[in-house]
Amino acid sequence: MFIARVNLRPRGAFTLLEITLAIAILAMMSLAVYRFVQTNIVALRISAETNAVDAQYSGFLTLLNAQWSSLPPGDAALLGEPFKQNDRARDEITWICGAGPGLFTRYAVGEYQVSMRLRPMSNETERMEIGVMRKGFSEGGGLSENESWIPLLPDVQSLQIRYFDPRLNVWVDKWTDTVTLPRLVKLAIGRAGNPIPWEGVVALARTPL
Repeated sequence: MFIARVNLRPRGAFTLLEITLAIAILAMMSLAVYRFVQTNIVALRISAETNAVDAQYSGFLTLLNAQWSSLPPGDAALLGEPFKQNDRARDEITWICGAGPGLFTRYAVGEYQVSMRLRPMSNETERMEIGVMRKGFSEGGGLSENESWIPLLPDVQSLQIRYFDPRLNVWVDKWTDTVTLPRLVKLAIGRAGNPIPWEGVVALARTPL
């Protein structure tokens, strides 16, 4: 009897252990890629939000520079008072002007008293905003009962205003001289969710050469 010999060659297949290890490695790589992408997306979102807030405050400072830089000494009768509520600075600054710089509009008749201050954004919330309250003068010389509010900067917690007096060469927290304007006005604004206040300086008069 003739018996043929059959050569049995081993197959080139993966074992169950090898497949399990490969799947585990792919899963770990996928998780690492997912976390990397997620971290970058969160960082980009936070950076975009921060840039948007910084741009908002920079625009606010630019607006104040444009509105205050042309206030005439004497006629503007600028006054500043420090106030606090619940241990938070809520300072106010008031000036008098007509249409144009300082009034935030060119379409007005007569003179107005303009006050920049804090007030709640609505009756249902404790969130504050910075804005200006405008009141015109009546024919008798007193303030009109009609007033208009212009919001400028939302979602703030405090407003601190300091004035640089060149005669004393110091910053003061109150301005009572209605004839002379302070050289500089410094604002420190407490922001919601940020322990560090934002600061900006507005020049009300050109520095002499």
